[in-house]
Amino acid sequence: MSTPGKAATGRRTAAAREDAEGTRPELTVVVPTRNERDNVAPLVAGLERALCGIDWQVIFVDDDSPDLTATAVERLASRDPRVRLIRRIGRRGLAGACIEGLRAASAPCVAVMDADLQHDATLLPRMLNELRSCAVDIVVASRYVEGASAAGLTPPRAALSRLAVRLARLLARVELEDPMSGFFLMRRAVFEVSAAQLSPLGFKILFDLLASAPQPLRCLEIPCRFDARRQGASKLD
Repeated sequence: MSTPGKAATGRRTAAAREDAEGTRPELTVVVPTRNERDNVAPLVAGLERALCGIDWQVIFVDDDSPDLTATAVERLASRDPRVRLIRRIGRRGLAGACIEGLRAASAPCVAVMDADLQHDATLLPRMLNELRSCAVDIVVASRYVEGASAAGLTPPRAALSRLAVRLARLLARVELEDPMSGFFLMRRAVFEVSAAQLSPLGFKILFDLLASAPQPLRCLEIPCRFDARRQGASKLD
């Protein structure tokens, strides 16, 4: 297993090589995983359909899943250079996985989404267009704006989510309806500014980004439908 220093050097070298070859993607999608083996192929297929015409890559950040999620990703990566894997040994946590994936991204625009197929990948082109055309830093796929749906949440999780949103809006002093969304797209420079202050603990990286930013971030919310999980189990504990 490579040391963190060597891994970081490898990422910088890879990014430099991509720039030199003119193949730097426009969008990197970061997907944290833990026991999501059966969702990997459908997710990549969904990204391929949704992002037709866009130069993209996806980075799966796997917390050494016992169900061999990493093996499923490696199998796809061997056939598709747009698919990458970071396998974390001895480290766990949703926020930490997102941070490592964002650090490894080489695209100027980065998205974070779940692997459980509850996030609608077809929203990504619209989110990218909004980021390009509007004076915003982050585009959030919101479960709580007009036209959205959180039908995929069970009643206990829905109640917990609403409470977490109220607390987050109070603590971070943001006007977002869904600062706890796990599906958002932003300029990579926004992440870089706050990267050193972000905590690898916890499970909602968007809230940490909003709270850690040295200046208030310009945000835009678009409605999304949060669907029911098809397979696997929630990582919320």
